[in-house]
Amino acid sequence: MESQKDVSKTESVNGLSNALNKNSEDIEFATESLAIIRNDILNLNSIKEGSVDLIVTSPPYNLDIKYGEYSDELPYEGYLEFTKKWLKKCYTLSKESGRLCLNIPLDKNKGGPQSMYADITEIAKSVGWRYHSTIIWNEGNISRRTAWGSWLSARAPYVIAPVEVIIVLYKGEWRKRETGLSSITPKEFIEWTKGVWTFNGESKIKIGHPAPFPVELPKRCIKLFSYVGDIVLDPFLGSGTTLIACSNENRIGIGVDIDKNYCKLAIERLKKIGVLQSKLEA
Repeated sequence: MESQKDVSKTESVNGLSNALNKNSEDIEFATESLAIIRNDILNLNSIKEGSVDLIVTSPPYNLDIKYGEYSDELPYEGYLEFTKKWLKKCYTLSKESGRLCLNIPLDKNKGGPQSMYADITEIAKSVGWRYHSTIIWNEGNISRRTAWGSWLSARAPYVIAPVEVIIVLYKGEWRKRETGLSSITPKEFIEWTKGVWTFNGESKIKIGHPAPFPVELPKRCIKLFSYVGDIVLDPFLGSGTTLIACSNENRIGIGVDIDKNYCKLAIERLKKIGVLQSKLEA
């Protein structure tokens, strides 16, 4: 019987090269099983259509976070239009059995109350994604709250849920027809299928990125919704957390980011855990 590591190595060499178009000039970093692409996801041609098993990402929240090469302060309708475009692009990159784990806020109050979760879920369905479930991420950040609206008055209080969500969507049918090697433990499966996940967020200062998520988030999504050796994409790679989880869990990882400094940060983080760059076979 092949070990998990043996299966991963065999599939990753073939899988990554089969997923990427040859001679792509925007590949910043590549190993046998990981690749970082510096490009706008909307203009991306490096990844073949219908090649991705799982997408795990947390897109910009449109909260005026100071990213490097992306404006995070669009009019809300413009933000939803941008969301529709990248969700459609990811739909074309996904296999028929592909899945999407989308981490976003439940709602937002900056610039006026908006139902982000409800709006983005409807947009995802409008471009073809099918809804499966929603995971509540209890980040435990209630202490950060500073906006109360009308204090101790019914005049205009703000009700702010101190949670984020992970929308779980799929492309063709939920039940995978292909078989593969799962790496999740019985304890993890029981706990993670409850749908309320409680773990801390990540430090902006520690990571050096304005909106990082912790490795625990993509790790859980990857182990619960993909097989060993599957291709996992993060179209908003940021500090590289999803690829760290891919490396740890023996998945093939592709990360895309428009910002050269964030690509550099992701590469540095991968190298710190022992991931070394190599020439990607054509």
